[in-house]
Amino acid sequence: MVVGLGHVTLRLHGCHSLKEKRTVVKAVIARVRDKFNVSAADVGANDMHQRAEIGVAAVGNDHSHMNGVMDTIFNFIEAMGMAEVLDTDMEIITL
Repeated sequence: MVVGLGHVTLRLHGCHSLKEKRTVVKAVIARVRDKFNVSAADVGANDMHQRAEIGVAAVGNDHSHMNGVMDTIFNFIEAMGMAEVLDTDMEIITL
């Protein structure tokens, strides 16, 4: 079993309240979940209006496939254009 873990840090331009931030973050998470059938959640920077951290987890049976899935998810989030991707981090764990 191979577990892929991803962490994306976003800058949300134009968000001046936590309500605006929540709207954008929920939309990003919903699109990622729907398109890739992975687990995703808002995992950090909860009190900052213009910054968000999203965690993604997926399970598969091939290390290279999981690496590709995580890369595709990161590219998808960036291509959405809803927020600027500041940083991405990925870890692939084989159990």
